[in-house]
Amino acid sequence: MVADDESTPLFAWIILGVGIIAVSSAGAVFQEMSEVPPILRSMWRLCGTSIILLPGFIYQYRNFNISNNSIKKFDLQIVLISSIFLAAHFATWVWSLDHTSLVHSLLFVTSNPLIVVIFMPILGTAVRRGHVMGALIGFTGAALTLIDIESGGEVTLIGDFAAFLGAVTVVGYMFAGRYLRSTRKFPIFVYAFPVTFLATIWLVPITIILEGSSFTNVLPNMAIFGWTDLAWLPFIVYLSIGPGLLGHTGINTAFRWISPIVVSTLLLFEPVAGALIGYFLTGEMILGFWTLIGGIMMIAGAFLVKIEEAAGEFVESDKAEKYRAIGFLN
Repeated sequence: MVADDESTPLFAWIILGVGIIAVSSAGAVFQEMSEVPPILRSMWRLCGTSIILLPGFIYQYRNFNISNNSIKKFDLQIVLISSIFLAAHFATWVWSLDHTSLVHSLLFVTSNPLIVVIFMPILGTAVRRGHVMGALIGFTGAALTLIDIESGGEVTLIGDFAAFLGAVTVVGYMFAGRYLRSTRKFPIFVYAFPVTFLATIWLVPITIILEGSSFTNVLPNMAIFGWTDLAWLPFIVYLSIGPGLLGHTGINTAFRWISPIVVSTLLLFEPVAGALIGYFLTGEMILGFWTLIGGIMMIAGAFLVKIEEAAGEFVESDKAEKYRAIGFLN
């Protein structure tokens, strides 16, 4: 049971803070790897995370007691679909980092609470006033940020659109994970490892075809296993252990003491934290006037959606599992 704010221990907030900072740092670190093609970068990240997840998968799978004591064909289909969404998320988001500013990329890729509202009627979920108001404010803010697009500038429409596609695919990944984690009671590693590993596999032929990478390329930044080179290994180790494992694990651990709505609300400030981390690493921050105004509106709109979710029955029974389903992102 989640403790109330007065009894929440200090270390729980420290764990949550470290987790959010780790997750928020991914965009800036990916940008530091700009010499590597974006899809190959994404594949490296997923490959590294798969290796990190493997021991946990082996341990949990041995003690796995799934409903009806069997993994159904439909479960495997959901795992497959989830892996496709995860691969698409990383490919589109990391590509966007090369084609728009870090702030714009983070604002659009974390807009998934607004996108969820669009799919709620399709899923048979009641759309209430707070959902509509939040989505309208958020999408209006997104439109305002586009005013800062300049011909030949760092902020581009195609880059923002790619980041938005990254958010759309996250929604598919979340819903797939929600079914397996909540309905079918898959342990986190039993779910996360096969999905992450399959996502890695999907990106291999894509990077070979679209980016010209290969298994035998002598240039590490164009090789499938180039991440093992000493120049790139520290980046992949950090992305896999930092945002991939510690960030996710820290955030999920915090659910034990901190309300899911509080955690998810703080996660809405990932673009802010990510921009500050990017500024710390590079000394630069592209932040136009309309990006500032629109960004605030996007975060505020997503916040309204989260508040409405917390107030309704949509997340009453399994809200903690819903947020856990986000998995090893960023």
